[in-house]
Amino acid sequence: MNGLRRNDADALDRAGTLSQPLVSIVILNWNGRQYLQQYLPFVLASTYGNKQVIVVDNASTDDSLRWLKSNFPEVRLMENTTNKGFAGGYQTALQQITSDYYVLLNSDVEVAPGWIEPVIDLMEESPLIAACQPKILDAGNRTKFEYAGAAGGWLDIFGYPFARGRVFDITETDRGQYDDPAACFWASGAALFVKAACYHEAGGLDSYFFAHQEEIDFCWRLQLAGYKVYVQPASVVYHVGGGTLHKEHPFKTYLNFRNGLIMLAKNLPVGRAIPIIIGRLLLDGVALWRELLQGRPRMFAAITKSHFYFIMWLIWERHKAVFPKQRKGQPAGLYPGSVVWQHFIKKKNTFSEIIGNK
Repeated sequence: MNGLRRNDADALDRAGTLSQPLVSIVILNWNGRQYLQQYLPFVLASTYGNKQVIVVDNASTDDSLRWLKSNFPEVRLMENTTNKGFAGGYQTALQQITSDYYVLLNSDVEVAPGWIEPVIDLMEESPLIAACQPKILDAGNRTKFEYAGAAGGWLDIFGYPFARGRVFDITETDRGQYDDPAACFWASGAALFVKAACYHEAGGLDSYFFAHQEEIDFCWRLQLAGYKVYVQPASVVYHVGGGTLHKEHPFKTYLNFRNGLIMLAKNLPVGRAIPIIIGRLLLDGVALWRELLQGRPRMFAAITKSHFYFIMWLIWERHKAVFPKQRKGQPAGLYPGSVVWQHFIKKKNTFSEIIGNK
C-alpha cells in the first residue's frame, strides 16, 4: 500500500507539473563564468515544476562554455557566433524556443526557490498582463532597491526612465512601501517575465538597440498593442548590476542616450514626437556640458556621439527598427512631467515624492 501511495503521489506530481505553463528561463551570457558559477545553482533550485533553463552564449572568450558543459550538462546551451548584445542575443535565441513564458534573466541575479510562482500566478489571472517583473533588490545591500527596475519602471514625458524605489542614481531602502502588485510602464530586463505569444506578436526586442532601454521600448510596444505590464513584489530577486558594463562606462552612456531618443521617435505619434524630442535634446545638452565641466570628457563625447548617431538613424537606418504594430493601448506608468526637473531642480529623491502613493 505504501508503494502504491508513493506511485500515486508521483503521478499526481507529474500531472500537476504538466498542467503548469511551460516557463523557459533564458540566461544570456557573455564572459560571465563567475556569475554562472555563483548564481545558476539558485536558478536550477527553483521550485516551479514545468521549467527549462537555457543559457544563450554571446560569443564568450572566457571558459564559460567549457565550464557549463562540464558542470551542468542538463542546461540547454545555445551559442551565438558573434556578440549580438542583449537585444540581439535574446531576439535570436527566442525565435528558436517554444514555450508558454519566457523569463529573460541576467546571469548576475540571485533568485529564491519560489520566485517564479507568484509572477506566473498573477499573469495567469489576466490575459492582458503580457510582461511582469519581480521586486529587484541590490545583491550587495539587500535592504536597498537595485537600479535596474527596483519595484517597477516608469517613464517621464521626455523618455527618462525611473522606478518605484529608484530616481536616477538614488535607490531607496525597501520598507515594503512598494509591495503591492501594480501596473507600470516597463519591466526590467534583469528579470523579465513575458508571455511568449505576446513577445512575438509585438515583434520582440529591437536588435538595433544592442543593449540598454530595449526592454522599455519593448514594454511600450506591448502597451500600445493593448497589453499591460506589471510588477509582482511577492517575488524578490537580488541583482548585482554592472556585470557587463559599469554604469559609468562611456559606451553605456552612449547607448542609453541614443536609444532613449530612438525609442521616443518610434513610439510617439509624429506630432507629439517632434516637440518632445527637441525638449529631450535640450535636456541632454545640459547633461553634456555638465559632464565636460565636471572633467569627464569621455562622457561628453559619448553624449555627443549619441546625438550624431540618432540623426544617422533618422535619416538612413529607420528601416532596421521594430516599430509598434498597433497604437490602441493607453500605457500606464507614464509621468506627464519632467523627472529631471523634479529631481535636479526641486530636489525630490524618491518615487513617492514625485508621483505620490501610486
